[in-house]
Amino acid sequence: MTMIQKLPKKCGIALLASMLLLSAGCSSTKNNTANNGNDSSSDDSSPITFSFFGADANPNWNNMQDDVGKEIIAKTGVTLDAEFDVGSGGGQDKISLMAASGQYPDIIYAKGELGKLVDAGGIIDLTDLIDKYAPNIKKVMSKSMNRMKYSKEDQAIYSIPTNVGVDEQVFDATGGFEVQLRVLKELGYPQIKTVQDFESVLKEYVAKHPTTDGQPTIPLLLNADGWKSMITVTNQAAATTGGAGDGEYYVVPETYQTMLHYKRPEEKEYFRWLNHMYNEDLLDKDSFVQKDDQYKSKISSGRVLGLTSVEWEYQDAENALKSAGKDEYTYAHFPVTMGTQYKDNSMQAIGVDGYGISISTSCKDPVRAIKFLDWLSSDEGQVLRNWGIEGKQYNVENGKRIIPDDIRNQKVNDAANFSKQTGIGLYSIFGVRYGDGVKDSTDNYYTTNFPEQIIASYSNAEKETLAAYKAKTWKDLFPAADEFPVKEWGALYNMQVPTDGDYQVIYQKTQDIVHKRIPEAILAKPADFDKLYDAFLKEMNDVGAEKMEKQYTDLVKARVSLFTGKDIK
Repeated sequence: MTMIQKLPKKCGIALLASMLLLSAGCSSTKNNTANNGNDSSSDDSSPITFSFFGADANPNWNNMQDDVGKEIIAKTGVTLDAEFDVGSGGGQDKISLMAASGQYPDIIYAKGELGKLVDAGGIIDLTDLIDKYAPNIKKVMSKSMNRMKYSKEDQAIYSIPTNVGVDEQVFDATGGFEVQLRVLKELGYPQIKTVQDFESVLKEYVAKHPTTDGQPTIPLLLNADGWKSMITVTNQAAATTGGAGDGEYYVVPETYQTMLHYKRPEEKEYFRWLNHMYNEDLLDKDSFVQKDDQYKSKISSGRVLGLTSVEWEYQDAENALKSAGKDEYTYAHFPVTMGTQYKDNSMQAIGVDGYGISISTSCKDPVRAIKFLDWLSSDEGQVLRNWGIEGKQYNVENGKRIIPDDIRNQKVNDAANFSKQTGIGLYSIFGVRYGDGVKDSTDNYYTTNFPEQIIASYSNAEKETLAAYKAKTWKDLFPAADEFPVKEWGALYNMQVPTDGDYQVIYQKTQDIVHKRIPEAILAKPADFDKLYDAFLKEMNDVGAEKMEKQYTDLVKARVSLFTGKDIK
């Protein structure tokens, strides 16, 4: 163990930041390059390998032998020896092991587990490195530097946000409630605005078609495997009742007071509706016992009529349907609520805030690492990551980047192989970036997600459906971003909470209760629902939920103060 690792976090990080100005190298390992007094090696494109861990699964990773990966190696000299989380664990087990052992890869994408690594003294404060060696990161993040700071108390930069785009404009909707395109067409494209509308469509169609390709038709399917339960089961209780998508909490906008969102009386009615769906045989009986792969297998069979999810969560299964030429079995997106008094706020802007990439105290050459991330944050790096190689994945015609039809067809209908071979989409987390709708100095968009490209990527079945609803993109069906204020507290999933003490103990207890009691209430007889739900809320308070909510409220207020400069009482 190094001297730095033995020191408490505050001292260790401060000392490390000072040492970085004197020497770029941390340890002597394979491919490490010699450093002069104040800089990384004089040849910044000489070969070097960095170890990396990503908290998301990445089944298409091709060890940088894809087109984009090869170009990155050629331009930077950097090869990533990468490991990604397996399954849907979000990196929790692996990162807990890192924090306990003090053994870290050079670069880490920790998602919501960053706090464990920071408290263990395993992450470098990037402030000085960015200032000295990362002009592209500074340029992209120039208006949002405060949003990179860890907290109001500890204003170090332990990660740079890479899963969100700066100045992002949302041009499409990929979440909400999903209904198969074939269902909508047969039923004459009915309006779907409330859960009652959604239910009626599923009920009518399954009555007409109780089987699909010889198997029982499934009206509604949920995924309750691990943390995916938040995505398809519990988050929707907030989304359908005007909640702002703040994870396990609801924030009162006027006061910043927080509560576990399950305590809102209107959300109880959403779970009552799921209980009704189950007892009407409209909710798949295996929703709370099946694994993620079983859930996706059912979707890819084409027999699931409805989902309550986001596209990335079931993307693999939908890609399988597209590859099989079953576009009509893929899904439309609707902003479904519990009633017309509520408004879906999926399009509400959060500002620049999200999960990011970090450099560990074990990194053999932090200066070279930040320069690598900075190159990927440059205009050249962003275009490469988003568009691929000119002449292969896109052409330039009359000064405009154009994706040829055959490439677009591969990208849409054979997405997994396209990603694996080209590398497009595999490197998005390795640098900051401008969001959809932002143009570079050549008057081209940085990303391929802008209205013309989005519309061109839709299947004929999607275009037919959208035309029936008098829309060009799915976003057109949703309340617009300008109907909501920018969220002052950003993305609360990215706010760091205490990693020790009462907070974590109480949080885990409440999570265990949620994972047990919500399914229990949904699967109960209707007459027992109120009793079970009320007991669920009392059980959470009994393990300390109110104390935890008070701590969380204080953190939210401090975050708003950090982001906005307001004096929050």
